[in-house]
Amino acid sequence: MAEALVKSDFIGKEEPAGVRPFTLLRRPTARTGLVAWLTTVDHKKIGVMYGFFAVVFFLLGGIEALIIRTQLIVPNNHFVSAHFYSELFTMHGTTMIFLAVMPLNAAFFNLLVPLQIGARDVAFPRLNAFSLWVFVAGAVILNAGWFLKAGAPAAGWFGYAPLTSRTFTPDISADLWTVGLQVLGVSSIVASLNFITTIINLRAPGMTMMRVPVFTWMALITSFLLILAMPSIAIALVEVIFDRHFGTNFFEVSNGGQPILWQHLFWIFGHPEVYILILPAMGYVSEILPTFSRKPLFGYPVIVFSGALIGFIGFGVWSHHMFTTGMGVVATSAFALATMAIAVPTGVKIFNWIGTIWGGHLRMRTPMLFALGFIWMFMIGGFSGIMHSAAPADSQQHNSYFVVAHFHYVLIGGSLFGLLAAIYYWFPKFFGRMVNEFWGKVSFWIIFVGFNATFFPMHFLGLNGMPRRTWTYDANMGWSTGNLVSSLGAYLLGLGILIYFLVLIWSRFKGARAGPDPWDARTLEWSIPSPPPEYNFAVTPTVHARDAWWYEKHHPEELAREHAAHAGDEAAHGGIHMPDQSWYPLFAAAGLLAAGLCFANYNLTGSLIGLGLLLVSVYLWALEGPGGYHLHPEEPADQAKH
Repeated sequence: MAEALVKSDFIGKEEPAGVRPFTLLRRPTARTGLVAWLTTVDHKKIGVMYGFFAVVFFLLGGIEALIIRTQLIVPNNHFVSAHFYSELFTMHGTTMIFLAVMPLNAAFFNLLVPLQIGARDVAFPRLNAFSLWVFVAGAVILNAGWFLKAGAPAAGWFGYAPLTSRTFTPDISADLWTVGLQVLGVSSIVASLNFITTIINLRAPGMTMMRVPVFTWMALITSFLLILAMPSIAIALVEVIFDRHFGTNFFEVSNGGQPILWQHLFWIFGHPEVYILILPAMGYVSEILPTFSRKPLFGYPVIVFSGALIGFIGFGVWSHHMFTTGMGVVATSAFALATMAIAVPTGVKIFNWIGTIWGGHLRMRTPMLFALGFIWMFMIGGFSGIMHSAAPADSQQHNSYFVVAHFHYVLIGGSLFGLLAAIYYWFPKFFGRMVNEFWGKVSFWIIFVGFNATFFPMHFLGLNGMPRRTWTYDANMGWSTGNLVSSLGAYLLGLGILIYFLVLIWSRFKGARAGPDPWDARTLEWSIPSPPPEYNFAVTPTVHARDAWWYEKHHPEELAREHAAHAGDEAAHGGIHMPDQSWYPLFAAAGLLAAGLCFANYNLTGSLIGLGLLLVSVYLWALEGPGGYHLHPEEPADQAKH
């Protein structure tokens, strides 16, 4: 990769006509080092940082889970206090959902979506950087209580009212939790708008919507779900903040409030959130299975439309979380039927995946193993989910360890297995090295066995009457063996995850060099070097078929003529135009972080200063102008000129 003239470095330099010359800070031009990462607007670097922070919080959430399982390994245990156990219960769920799985999916949205549609970058690169740093700000606010006297909230990850009220949580832990989630919501909505615009407007020539890879389709549907679902929890959190800060009575029963209102608002967000977590995993699997089955994806249109149907029906099933609240026969029947209906498009996807595998020339590499593990584990979670659609069965299983088993099979057996498959599959593309195959398979089998040993016994614990959020239990309850097996399985699962990431770290530095296309894959990201250059594509590709890269590999003469015809296009326009780096997204997120922390601490002055920094940063960001510089792929990197 080579880089040519940077058109606008700092104030006072002559800029092209129509570009505002004003800027307060020197525009950073570093391509390596800390400044390059802090100011980058490159979607690939942003994706890597999303992944790094998400893995850090994933490991934190895993440690919290292991402490929970250690407390429950034997009866009458006092390894941790009851209050600290409730804090762990709250933060484990919150961390895994909002700080681990969602940002890991966001990492792949950033890494893959522009490459799969043949684009240079996302539609709004600086807004993309802003979404990353706002995510970091929200994560810091959520976990700040661990470093303050308040600790973490003990209200549960679902934050049921009135446990979040000043009466039951008088310290600021609940304030940090609510404000942190609000900030994370800003990040999600900003990123979603960016990806919707990118996918709709920046597709390469010839890439119609029915040629878009399934993963990018799932990213598009997920982005719409986020935009439509986030306002619900935002309203609920604002009401909690008003109750706590200003004495309103949305949820205060003693003053006429209705705690069930929180449940409706939370689950109107919470059930689409399940598909926000699982649809990207379905996209990963839909890309991996055809590659290792050596045949096109079976029923591509059906998979795409079933994904859209899942997203649509997902907004009409929230009250199956509330069958025990006394909604009445009509409402219960309606939500039971909708819950049964949503199993249909999910089952369609599974049949399509089986159809893809059937008759294929299977290569059982590590990503394929994790993808197959995803299908089986998600099916088990789905079977128990269908059981919950029947209100009488749900009434017995509600709030028991049976439900804990169900949603872990969906979210770990589903989302996490899909993510682990995706990391191994696309690791060679973005780091230029192959993952060690032997140790990758070892990690898979340890994770697979450990996962099932951890969560399968919970089905029986729940049916035997063990409520979730149980701090300890007596030996005569009949839960000792199940909890012992489950805790030992959790340790084994933790060992498998540790081996998995140690293999990644070793492979990053010592793995075999990967070429552009080590898997003989189908989509456009495999047509460029590994790691991808900053400009992604030296020549904007023209798409001729759904499996674009397979088509190019089998029609080299046609593509050679096309490339020759357009080889001078970029040079005729002065090279490949790339956006400048910027400090302002980082500064704006820092202002939001300061405002959130101060607001949660009832510090009005600090909140106003933080908001001032946010507004000033956004204003200067707007005045910064488009700027940019040009790259010339044909030049050697060591001759780059700024």
